[in-house]
Amino acid sequence: MRGNRRRDTGPELRIRKLLHAQGLRYRVDLPIRVPNARIVRPDVVFTRVQLAVFIDGCFWHGCVEHKGRPKTNAHYWGPKITRNVERDRYQTEALTNAGWTVLRFWEHETPATVAGEIARVYAARIG
Repeated sequence: MRGNRRRDTGPELRIRKLLHAQGLRYRVDLPIRVPNARIVRPDVVFTRVQLAVFIDGCFWHGCVEHKGRPKTNAHYWGPKITRNVERDRYQTEALTNAGWTVLRFWEHETPATVAGEIARVYAARIG
């Protein structure tokens, strides 16, 4: 698992490049302290408008489209992925309760579509 990055994954980089080209400035992997929760680290953060964006990997976060059960070491990976999904729900709820807008996207989604949606929500939040 050492080769799996927490940040700067391919899907993240493609989306961030498009956001930057649109003139949007953001923070990457910024730790956010949320009351009654562990520190949350969204992939892209717009602090000015309290917008947190997560780009979730299909395998690691249990994508329903690409969810395949691992054949090797299934007794470990099944509960691990289930815990990841539960943590994602908990973090989304904690950030939302703290006044943040949370956007979650899958790695298989088209980067241009994702960047467009992020820009739309950002523009709506900025007023």
